[in-house]
Amino acid sequence: ICNIKLRHIVLSSIGISIIYSLATRAHKMKMLNVATTAFNMPRIGLGTLGLNPAEAKATINEALSLGYRLFDCAPVYFNEMHVGDAFHEATTGVPRSDVFITSKLAGPFHRPEHVEPALRKTLNDLRLGYLDLFLVHWPVAFKYVDFDPSIRGWDNEDIDDSEGGKNIDPTVSLRDTWRAMESLVDKGLVKHIGVANFPVMLLHDLLSYSRITPAVNQVEIHPYNQQPKLLAYCNSRNVTVQAYSPLGTPGFKESDEPHILSDPVLSEMAKSKGITVAQLCLQWSLQRGCSVIAKSSNIQHLEENLLINHKNEFVTGAVQLSSDEMDKIASLDRGYRYFRPEEWWPENP
Repeated sequence: ICNIKLRHIVLSSIGISIIYSLATRAHKMKMLNVATTAFNMPRIGLGTLGLNPAEAKATINEALSLGYRLFDCAPVYFNEMHVGDAFHEATTGVPRSDVFITSKLAGPFHRPEHVEPALRKTLNDLRLGYLDLFLVHWPVAFKYVDFDPSIRGWDNEDIDDSEGGKNIDPTVSLRDTWRAMESLVDKGLVKHIGVANFPVMLLHDLLSYSRITPAVNQVEIHPYNQQPKLLAYCNSRNVTVQAYSPLGTPGFKESDEPHILSDPVLSEMAKSKGITVAQLCLQWSLQRGCSVIAKSSNIQHLEENLLINHKNEFVTGAVQLSSDEMDKIASLDRGYRYFRPEEWWPENP
């Protein structure tokens, strides 16, 4: 999940077919009756990208009341302070130990000496003592942006500005960043670490030297961008795939981009099963073995999207998709990304 003005990284296909052939045997998809993950993480979470600060308290409280236990945050959503206040003021009585909270390392803080201060800034904003999961948001470092660790929130959006590629720092080693991420686990500041938006070859390299392996790879997955080879590889290496934008970012897409929730094939299938297209897309991701992050502040949509309970079991009455239906959705894949990081770079450098 990332800020909309940063369009996200084109995942390289080089070498994927080779690794995919090794992973295929471990990745024959089966319909799931009980959700499972590589570690104890809820399979459905609430995304906070675009969550209006004025709506944060009511949305978080309602989500907790409905049964959401996973919340996905990031500094570049510029609302962590408000989300943190919402957690602190929640009236549901749900203990912190029952809630799984994720945040991410922003691009300007990839240098090892900046990783822990960036995390502590996030913990201060969220009013937490630890994170359940901390992700490297993108495998691209930006030039460092200074901040006052004693002040909650952000005065501007400089940490999310590539400035046409000028702020990208190609001198930062991902290996060094990951070493610093591992130290956060050692210090008890985070329970798990992971990555986001990593293609197969980059993840494969990281796994070759990591002391603490990434628990999660959070990537853009929806019926128009299914990434089967990446999913197969992650499954073969016991890395949980978490799908962001599982509905195709209906609130942020450009007017000329395809609209997944209006797709005629999905619409007909959803109607025949008596569910919404959104529920169909989420169920499809879950049956592929993914965890999913869906964003909404609408109470009806919050309830409709919660297809799995806090015990990671499909809720009573959840509609399962047949193998034929899964195959039909598979045919819709067009490799279309709503987040395109190649646009971080200038056309004529």
